Amino acid sequence: MGAVLIFMGIIVLTMKASVIEVLLVLLVTGIHSNKEMAKKIKRPKLTVPQINCDVKAGKIINPEFMVKCPAGCQDPKYHVYGTGVYASYSSVCGAAVHSGVLDNSGGKILVRKVAGQSGYKGSYSHGVQSLSLPRWRESFIILESKPQKGVTYPSTLTYSSSKTAAAKAGETTKAYEKPSIPGTTIQPVTLTQALATPVAETTHKATSKPFAAASVTSSPRPQPAGHRSQEMEEMDEWKSGPVLLDSGFVPKEELSTQSSEPVSQGDPNCKIDLSFLIDGSSSIGKRRFRIQKQFLVDVVQALDVGPAGPLVGVVQYGDNPATQFNLKTHMNSQELKTAIEKITQRGGLSNVGRAISFVTKNFFSKANGNRGGAPNVAVVMVDGWPTDKVEEVSRVARESGINVFFITIEGAGEREKQHVVEPSFASKAVCRTNGFYSFNVQSWLSLHKTVQPLVKRVCDTDRLACSKTCLNSADIGFVIDGSSSVGTSNFRTVLQFVANLSKEFEISDTDTRIGAVQYTYEQRLEFGFDKYNSKPDILSAIRRVGYWSGGTSTGAAIQYALEQLFKKSKPNKRKVMILITDGRSYDDVRIPAMAAYQKGVITYAIGIAWAAQDELEVIATHPAKDHSFFVDEFDNLYKVVPRIIQNICTEFNSQPRN
Repeated sequence: MGAVLIFMGIIVLTMKASVIEVLLVLLVTGIHSNKEMAKKIKRPKLTVPQINCDVKAGKIINPEFMVKCPAGCQDPKYHVYGTGVYASYSSVCGAAVHSGVLDNSGGKILVRKVAGQSGYKGSYSHGVQSLSLPRWRESFIILESKPQKGVTYPSTLTYSSSKTAAAKAGETTKAYEKPSIPGTTIQPVTLTQALATPVAETTHKATSKPFAAASVTSSPRPQPAGHRSQEMEEMDEWKSGPVLLDSGFVPKEELSTQSSEPVSQGDPNCKIDLSFLIDGSSSIGKRRFRIQKQFLVDVVQALDVGPAGPLVGVVQYGDNPATQFNLKTHMNSQELKTAIEKITQRGGLSNVGRAISFVTKNFFSKANGNRGGAPNVAVVMVDGWPTDKVEEVSRVARESGINVFFITIEGAGEREKQHVVEPSFASKAVCRTNGFYSFNVQSWLSLHKTVQPLVKRVCDTDRLACSKTCLNSADIGFVIDGSSSVGTSNFRTVLQFVANLSKEFEISDTDTRIGAVQYTYEQRLEFGFDKYNSKPDILSAIRRVGYWSGGTSTGAAIQYALEQLFKKSKPNKRKVMILITDGRSYDDVRIPAMAAYQKGVITYAIGIAWAAQDELEVIATHPAKDHSFFVDEFDNLYKVVPRIIQNICTEFNSQPRN
């Protein structure tokens, strides 16, 4: 019996061991199977939405997203506002090229929304000219498309409107439905936070949804100003609903009272008054005329036109020139684009010379919007060659301060040069013959390549040499005889003469500056070049000069003026000394006069009554006949004012143009 029990116990133990062994085998098999199954389950591949070049960041509601840009977004028609940080009115892909993250061949980028800025500065970078903007409600930055671990990016973007350019690229657009789950209170993302905080750190870790190819997973995170923190649902759970109005975008019902186009004040680094002289002659043909108009559109869009920056007008020429619109007609690039597209061809000959003369006499006037302080620029476009002469009228234009640029398209070949009225017409016309002011374009089809070089040159105001005229580019120092022989009454007449001369110049800190020294035996600096920066202030200062009385040491006065007045003259200014005396000097004038010549000071000597004319000729710059003047009495001083101004300008304009 005992043996039986022992045998049965062994059987039971054997059965338990078998069961345990079976269970272990099943457990191991199950784990292995799960691993094999896990290996077979592949994560869905990240789908990056593709957008067109014209899609603006402000139309996309997602606070952070990846997109794929096509090739060709470097085109100037895709507007970009800002540098580094871009206004949301900008083209997303255009900004990506400007930032250097992409080139013109396109690719994937990461876009992050940030708070609106108080100002956006335009710049030229990577083949894209971005524009300036005073302020905008929302911004964004461009990052390289490196997905962060643990971060889910939307595979389908959400737009503020169902009608977007992205939809044409096959993108499904949806509108936000106001969430039923109350959103948490949010704080705006600052630019510093956006640049410093990794994407992974901003992902909510407490709640998450399984990733699916057709879904967008997100969770509460800091949002740009104007957005609410929201729990996004999967795409198949979204329903058509109202556009999110508090995202900073203008609702449709308000479009009639608010403009969605930002109003740029223009690029202050390119403050010029620009006239385009376009070829409307019959020889150009309709197709090339359209290419010419498109070129103008591209230029004005690249310029960032506005009241604080460049202003643009257009003159069309054929037989006769006509103003299409002046400088103040259209105050931004978009208005100009519309106006240019409406221009119709005039026909006739290619009378370029007549057009340049018209612009010189009529276009750059205050009534037409000329601002005075901005350089005047005329860009002349010529198909082939002119049918009249341009040299003389261009000289007058240059002497009027107009910076003349020539763009010659498909110029005369060797066999055609016999038909050209004026050989080398462009070199005879432009402001300088150093290549800066002329473009020779071989084909109309390659004209678009001239857009950026032209914009860069016309905005380089330091090199616009023709803006410097005889009336706005000098430091003029008056050296006034205050000796006893002059007398109080005559001294006031001398001061009126000084004022009459000063009135003829354009006076400011950057234009002509005026200074004055009075002398007897001694010398006194009445005011230096940097004391007064406006014409009214200068005229008031001249009236306040008090009569000194004493001897006549003209030589010492010249030396004093060189040391105390002209030593502080600006390097880029012409230095002009105008000395007025009524008698012979008690000291030698030859050495000081030679010192003035060696220092580059142009000296005009004006003698009255008892002044020694031989001494005036020694003081004056050579040739003395152009720089020394004599009147027999003080009341006749006013008569020499026009001659002095004419000689100053003739001398200035005789400088070589190269």
